[in-house]
Amino acid sequence: MRRRKFIAGAASAAAWPLAARGQQAALPIIGYLNGGSSEIERAFGTLGTFRQGLSEQGYFEGRNVEISYQWAAMQFDRLPELAANLVRRRVSVIVATGGGTPVALAAKSATAMIPIVFAVGTDPVGVGLVASLNRPGGNVTGVTFLAQSLTAKRLELLHEVAPAATSIAFLVDPINYQPGAQIKDAQDAADALGRALGDF
Repeated sequence: MRRRKFIAGAASAAAWPLAARGQQAALPIIGYLNGGSSEIERAFGTLGTFRQGLSEQGYFEGRNVEISYQWAAMQFDRLPELAANLVRRRVSVIVATGGGTPVALAAKSATAMIPIVFAVGTDPVGVGLVASLNRPGGNVTGVTFLAQSLTAKRLELLHEVAPAATSIAFLVDPINYQPGAQIKDAQDAADALGRALGDF
């Protein structure tokens, strides 16, 4: 539920540049850059939540705003090309979501002029998306789930559920831009619990 609220918030943030360009004759275009697929986003409800967030700001797809969808279908090497497509279309804003940090960084690399709104689970300052949380600077802003900061808490909960476990496997996402930081957080938490940690 919290993730849906974040996506709705991203939609609201995406509406800001549209309001500034709303006097143009042609419909403003939102660039929707996503690392997954429309099927995945529909299944998790995030696409519907995004559209709902826009409608709450008075924007309706096909009526007073156009949305240009660029789906990577989990082929993250395609993200730079897809982001460049949006820049060529001269979209009013790029929403970078569904794939986290790689999607947001691809959008940032593609343009320093078009506003970008992201939704990531990592520290946006640590991965170079923004200068700081309170003053992002540049053309990039967004929301973070700070999922990485929950690593230690997850291990504590796992320890409560399985106190006899002496070794814990830690799966690392290979496309994550901060795997080292995640592993360190997990290792520190495992050390505090007196458990061995293996990363895969």
